Amino acid sequence: MTLFISDLDGTLLSGGRAVSAYSREILNRLIGRGMRFSYATARSALTAKGATEGLALREPAILYNGGLIYDFNAHETLRAVYLNEEEKRHILDVLFFHGIVPLAFGATGEKREFVAYLEGRESEGTLRYLSHRIGDPRLLAVRSEGELLSGRLFNFKCVGPKEQLEGAWNVLKYDSRFLCIFHPETYRSDFWIEISPREASKANAVRFLKERLGCDRAVCFGDTSNDSDMFDVCDEKYAVMNADAWLKEKATGVVGYADEDGVAKWLEANAGF
Repeated sequence: MTLFISDLDGTLLSGGRAVSAYSREILNRLIGRGMRFSYATARSALTAKGATEGLALREPAILYNGGLIYDFNAHETLRAVYLNEEEKRHILDVLFFHGIVPLAFGATGEKREFVAYLEGRESEGTLRYLSHRIGDPRLLAVRSEGELLSGRLFNFKCVGPKEQLEGAWNVLKYDSRFLCIFHPETYRSDFWIEISPREASKANAVRFLKERLGCDRAVCFGDTSNDSDMFDVCDEKYAVMNADAWLKEKATGVVGYADEDGVAKWLEANAGF
């Protein structure tokens, strides 16, 4: 049995930041016939669910680039990887040294997701992020570093110009405790840094899900750097036409553009359902 896994932004989602009606119809039909399909994304449970509205997903989803595996049907967390106190403090110190104030993604003891930010110290990119999420129940304004670091944190995310973020990335990417991803924003010219525990990778999450579901093969789809480690562990890996050139070189093959339903069309033609 094969597990099919797709990235969301830049891969499965259209330019409207959602699964298109055309892709949704194909995927739901294939899932109904027995295809085991899920997604692996940097998004949270809330934003991933919104972007995939109407998709009849039966399998657990990989969120926060592997930091969390969540079963939306059973409302159950299957796997979570958190930063410890020393790791959180070190990351924040490095980011502050480079003039970067991050967003902190985590969960309370009651498993409620939150996105914490230092009120009054928001960057232009952070303010834009917040403006797109007015009314989001996860948003948590805090007033101190201690509050920013409290709770069970999956990762830190920072958004801004490439030249502002590159210095911190060049420090953190060499720390063996962390998985540090640096990539352009899908919908703008800014860049993101995402810092997570080393164990919280899409690759490890795919391995976990594959074993849990009893699948002997995995086929994945992606477009950029946070899909690279997932490509390393899948039996077949496909880059969308709009993917980074170097990822296309790692791929088994190249499918159509994200905006033209490339993943769904490939699955319809090749998944065997």
